[in-house]
Amino acid sequence: MLEIRPTCEHCNKKLPNDSDEAMICSYECTFCKNCVDTFLHNVCPNCGGGFEKRPVRPTNCLTGNCVEKHPVGTRTVYKPVDKDKFKQVLYTFKDIEPNKR
Repeated sequence: MLEIRPTCEHCNKKLPNDSDEAMICSYECTFCKNCVDTFLHNVCPNCGGGFEKRPVRPTNCLTGNCVEKHPVGTRTVYKPVDKDKFKQVLYTFKDIEPNKR
């Protein structure tokens, strides 16, 4: 089950459960769409993978699986990306489709 982290790891922008701006990689590193598009260029600084829009945990409990019974995460991961350290990862992967990295 996804943790649904509450903020962008790079800029610390709030990304609540219903945010349309939350992006995650396959390890659930969480960044806002602006950071993914303008700074990271769809390359996760932690694993080199790509990003996808994070799904929203349903609020409707009709099925029994909902945010009320499975609350979203509260753990904030705030570690701004070091541009110099990220350069090599970015240049290695930015021109390779995420599913071929």
